[in-house]
Amino acid sequence: METHKKRQWQFTLLYLVMAVALFYFIQKSASSGQPKQVSYTDFINALQAGKLAEASISKDKLTATLKDDAAKSDGVKNITAIRLPNIDDSSLLQQLEAQNVKITGESDSGGGWAAVMLSWLLPLILIAGIWGYGFYKVRQGASGPLTFGKNRAKIYDQSTANRVTFKDVAGVDEAKDELVEVVDFLKNPMKYQKLGGRIPKGVLLVGAPGTGKTLLAKAVAGEAGVPFFSISGSEFVEMFVGVGASRVRDLFEQAKAKAPCIIFIDELDAIGKSRSSARGAFMSNDEREQTLNQLLVEMDGFDSQKGLIIMAATNTPEVLDPALLRPGRFDRQVVIDRPDMKGREDILRVHAKNVTLSPAVDLKTIAARTPGMVGADLANIINEAALLAARRGATSVEMRDLEEAIDRVTLGLEKKSRVMTPAEKERVAYHESGHTLVAFSVKNADPVYRVSIVSRGIGALGHTLQLPTQEKFLLTKPEIEDRIAVMMGGRAAEAIIYEGVVSTGAGNDLDRASELARQMVTRFAMGDKLGLLTYGRPMESSFLPGFGSQERNYSEQTAIEIDKEVRKITDNIYERVLKILTTRRPDLERLAGVLIQKETLDHTEIEALLKQAQRPAAD
Repeated sequence: METHKKRQWQFTLLYLVMAVALFYFIQKSASSGQPKQVSYTDFINALQAGKLAEASISKDKLTATLKDDAAKSDGVKNITAIRLPNIDDSSLLQQLEAQNVKITGESDSGGGWAAVMLSWLLPLILIAGIWGYGFYKVRQGASGPLTFGKNRAKIYDQSTANRVTFKDVAGVDEAKDELVEVVDFLKNPMKYQKLGGRIPKGVLLVGAPGTGKTLLAKAVAGEAGVPFFSISGSEFVEMFVGVGASRVRDLFEQAKAKAPCIIFIDELDAIGKSRSSARGAFMSNDEREQTLNQLLVEMDGFDSQKGLIIMAATNTPEVLDPALLRPGRFDRQVVIDRPDMKGREDILRVHAKNVTLSPAVDLKTIAARTPGMVGADLANIINEAALLAARRGATSVEMRDLEEAIDRVTLGLEKKSRVMTPAEKERVAYHESGHTLVAFSVKNADPVYRVSIVSRGIGALGHTLQLPTQEKFLLTKPEIEDRIAVMMGGRAAEAIIYEGVVSTGAGNDLDRASELARQMVTRFAMGDKLGLLTYGRPMESSFLPGFGSQERNYSEQTAIEIDKEVRKITDNIYERVLKILTTRRPDLERLAGVLIQKETLDHTEIEALLKQAQRPAAD
């Protein structure tokens, strides 16, 4: 009842503003067509000047229409004047006839009064009708632009045959195991209530974008067969203070009526950011804070034994208000990590169910080629491959379609219009051959899967693609050094072949190598002189979370030592790379020559060219 009263007041206030504006517009429009009031003398002067085209005479006034040229110069079409009382106007009639003015008469039977009343009544009736209809819709609780406090959550019925279940979710087995308990409670609440157990009120899903948080929440509702309320955190917040809080109240009222059910709030950080971070600052948001306060009150006010569970998702749990994360609210956090190679293969199989795949397709190889990708990325790759196969008129998706889709997503589109000169093409071929040859020559580098000098994306004139044989969750110092060595292979090859004349092609390689070497010294304590300490840490601003700079927690002398250590690491690795490529220069030239001709080589062709069945165990 209180919610409806608030909506009625909100609509009435809006209606009053609209009514005044509409009434003013109608009256202004009505008055714009009225003739201009002039004196009797000005009326006679206009007649004598030959400006009048028509004239209308009534008992009390004279009305005239000006000729077109006169109306244009005077800026008015019609004029009117009050007749002088007890004055003979016979001379006026003679002048009108002399000027060939068309003369008409006008009866004063009271029609003018009725017209004036009608011009006032019609706008009032129209405005009253609009107000009555809007007020009725507010009382009925219908959603629309005038119902500010109505929640906009989408309700999904998960009891149908097309519901989402855990079978539709892959690559997040640990997260699914955590949520099995929630599903069991929604199905069998008495099982826990007999023992006095209490299911968590709120479950917070934390993970990178695209990892499947929303899909997992739908699967929980689908497994339990209960209604699923889904809404984004940004849909609560509006321009008017108090609207978001009203929507939170309305959402919980509807959810309680349909319990057992699940409320899912996506992007919780839109309303759940820490209140202390902006307190007293210029960007404080009263509407967002009131919405958050109302959410906290509602979470405290319902009984989870009735089968109402709140699930939420966020990419940035560190910015959430501590009051949200305390026990009794979102007291369980489920972390959804990026899938490993086995998880990626399972995800690919889920998304490939409705796609016609060739029997030769190896999804395990595709999973190995996509390290770090999440479910949304893998779904995009399957879709891109299907589009590519359809474009070339194939009856099934083949391995080349999937590989081309990965290249499009990771490297960009093939730049067929970008034509390099023979000299540039040769330099790029030697650059990529340097990467490839070093990768084949060091012990800890990932195997080279393909090398190409076909331009892709923005500024990428070629690429050397390495395919890891297994998932790695940590790196040793030799493995990092070998990664840097492969990155420097292109620059070293140019220096050897062109006798020290290098190009800008190694810019990105040097950026990545420098960053990795600096992390070895400052983050991983892999230097020789700086001990087991880390140097530098991110510094968060007090009222701008996420926009801090790097805090320098070391002296100027230490900074000099860090630079020396980083330089020492990169110089030593570069000297090792130069030695490898100088020793194997014939292989480098042979590989670059074939690459210039074919433009793209796969791993079997590379191994055949280098006459290596196996990579050496040491440099």
